[in-house]
Amino acid sequence: MAISPDIKKAMEGSSFIRKMFEEGMALKAKYGEDKVFDFSIGNPDLEPPAEVMQAIRDEANNPEKGCHGYMSNAGYQETRQAIADKVSGEQGLSGNAAIPFTNVTMAVGAAGALNALFKAILSPGDEVIVPAPFFVEYRSYCANHGGKLVPVPAAEDFSLDIAAIREKLSSKTAAVLINSPNNPSGKVYSRKDIAELAAALNEHAAVSGRKPYLIADEPYRNIVYNGVEVAPVFQYYDSAVVVSSFAKDLSLPGERLGYIVINSKCPDAAELSAAVTYTTRTLGYVNAPAFFQRVIAKCWNAKADYSLYAIRRDILTGILDEAGISYASPDGAFYLFCKVPEGLQAGKNIPEGKTLDGAFCDHLKKYNILGVPGSGFGREGWIRLAYCVSQKSIEGSRAAFVQARKEW
Repeated sequence: MAISPDIKKAMEGSSFIRKMFEEGMALKAKYGEDKVFDFSIGNPDLEPPAEVMQAIRDEANNPEKGCHGYMSNAGYQETRQAIADKVSGEQGLSGNAAIPFTNVTMAVGAAGALNALFKAILSPGDEVIVPAPFFVEYRSYCANHGGKLVPVPAAEDFSLDIAAIREKLSSKTAAVLINSPNNPSGKVYSRKDIAELAAALNEHAAVSGRKPYLIADEPYRNIVYNGVEVAPVFQYYDSAVVVSSFAKDLSLPGERLGYIVINSKCPDAAELSAAVTYTTRTLGYVNAPAFFQRVIAKCWNAKADYSLYAIRRDILTGILDEAGISYASPDGAFYLFCKVPEGLQAGKNIPEGKTLDGAFCDHLKKYNILGVPGSGFGREGWIRLAYCVSQKSIEGSRAAFVQARKEW
């Protein structure tokens, strides 16, 4: 007996983030926590806001009987209404234009939401266009349901390259998937980006007869810097869907609570909503966790303090400036996407099966620095550093980065 060859191949290509994370744990056990600088995984280390913790305590003491049973597969109505209010505000919609709770399906994290959505919209051979760099698991989520991910390189500043996306649109295009703020670049797409993308999709639909969905994956929406706005998609494109979770903005990644919200103007909103509710059940999720649905209904609008991420970003960029490692300045999220520097290895043969960014990450490991190769995100020659780690660890990495760059 053996596992599926497709799964084996996918595991080899997408497990590098977790592999680096596990290597980090081994190095910490060997050298000590303060001697290892692990920037490998986007695991927020800020505690949830006080309002969230109070809601957890309140629900834990809830005497109501049957509160741990099944509910509608789409989720509790009060939770769906809370999410409808949340996303309506983010999308600049109010009054009669506000999103009804019936357009909301609660999900098992944003990953579960994307899988339920892809299951609902993809037929074998369909394509999903994504700007590169992109979150590595998108490829697997798409393949899970017979689809093919089609990466399109972003512009030099990591904004959307609309002309390049136009070239990839075809009769097979089921959706365009965007992630803003972007993991790994931290780029936030502007209103101009979204408006031009919407125009391209509408023009394509008029010619081809098939209108792709525009899927906005937004788990980092609230983590932005210097007043940058995450542009609304519902105002610009009717067949738009927002997918997100509370993993990053409320520091609840392990609780696995996400959601799918469909634009009220979407021509097939009712049918799509019914479809993602159905696929949520048949994929085996059945429904989002009952306990945290009730928690979030009470505290979805809790205010989190992200200032520590900005402080850590500034410390890390200062260290990289000193070391001579360039990076893309992030508009949001908690990642630095860094360009592999020229150095002693420039022009030398890279080991077989290893990319330049993979070789640089291996080099950094010699100094107990853990980053992730950009080739896995669809952008070779770059590495990702997640700065959702302690300030002490970031400050402690200074000498290691300087020495690693000097000897590269």
